[in-house]
Amino acid sequence: MTHRVLFMISSMRGGGSERQTLMLLKHLDRSQFSPHLYVMERTGDLLSQVPTDVPIHSFEDVRQEPVIYLPGGVMRQQIRHLKKLLSDESIDVIYDRTFHMTMIAGPASGQRSIPRVSTIVSPPELALPLVEKRFVRMKQHRLAKAYRASRQIIAVSTIAAESATKFYQLPSNSITILPNPVDSEALRQTTTKKPRPDTDSPLTLVCVGRMTEEKGHRDLIDSIVLAQANWPDSYPALHVRLIGDGPLRANLELQAAEVRKPHSIEFCGTISNVGPSIVDADALILPSLFEGMPNVVLEAMALEIPVIATRAGGTIELERDEPTILWAEPQNPSSLAEAILSFASDPKSSVQRIQAATRLITKHHHIETTCRRLEKYLLSACANEIN
Repeated sequence: MTHRVLFMISSMRGGGSERQTLMLLKHLDRSQFSPHLYVMERTGDLLSQVPTDVPIHSFEDVRQEPVIYLPGGVMRQQIRHLKKLLSDESIDVIYDRTFHMTMIAGPASGQRSIPRVSTIVSPPELALPLVEKRFVRMKQHRLAKAYRASRQIIAVSTIAAESATKFYQLPSNSITILPNPVDSEALRQTTTKKPRPDTDSPLTLVCVGRMTEEKGHRDLIDSIVLAQANWPDSYPALHVRLIGDGPLRANLELQAAEVRKPHSIEFCGTISNVGPSIVDADALILPSLFEGMPNVVLEAMALEIPVIATRAGGTIELERDEPTILWAEPQNPSSLAEAILSFASDPKSSVQRIQAATRLITKHHHIETTCRRLEKYLLSACANEIN
């Protein structure tokens, strides 16, 4: 007997949660599960990579513009659509990920008595006001109710779990930590590091992330301005590639005008497959103000690329028994500038951190290990429902 499991994510545009969902869809045991995918919109570069045996359902297919606008009207449409879909497709269990999907899945599944496994991907007291913006208190209440009704709550990091416990007033033992995985083998098969052309080539740092406040791009650009003021002539010029797009891009481009030659900042826009860009860089840099567990750092570690990052949220948990990351403090451009200068002074000093990072992801973030654990939670949810 295979169980029909519905994975829920807003779109497949290419963010960390979308890439995590895609990995799970690819690796889920088909002898036990028949996966379906539910999205708000049929959009995103990752949509074409969804396995062909996974039916894709979208609210966009049935959405109707209301004649009279009422607050919450669209969400009520989404709940009705999902409720009908759960019945039509005989869904046995739901895997909902991200705030909006959990708010929809909670009431829809409750009316159908379908068990859910819910995943919390970032500290909600920081992330919810940024993501949802309007009616935050009401959404906090709805999410708390939805999580309490989940058969299993998962958080991608201890920091996200602790934040959710406090923010939603959940029982302290109600959340299980299941760190984000990385498919190291698949990444390495699609990327090949090119040799540096010569000793005069720039020192290249790559930053991957949507250009929103919490990702810290402003701090990064400020840190580059500070670093260039103390940049020794003997160091190669610094070239920073910003991959991603978002509402802050125009302001960031104006801010980047403060960076003087020979140093430079390149705005690359959205790239669906960031692996080649990471592997061609000298290091990945992550200036975030907070994180749940950054997918892009896991990918850099899998590709044996050094990481410079702020001690923000779940990123801290990507270092355990031995150093894996060159650290800076969040919301502190001076600290970030010091880390950049330290890396530039001796890039080869990162070799031991790279080796430690490889051991870390092999032991704690392997895709197959993570997927087997998730399957146990899904099976347990189904078994409890049957009983």
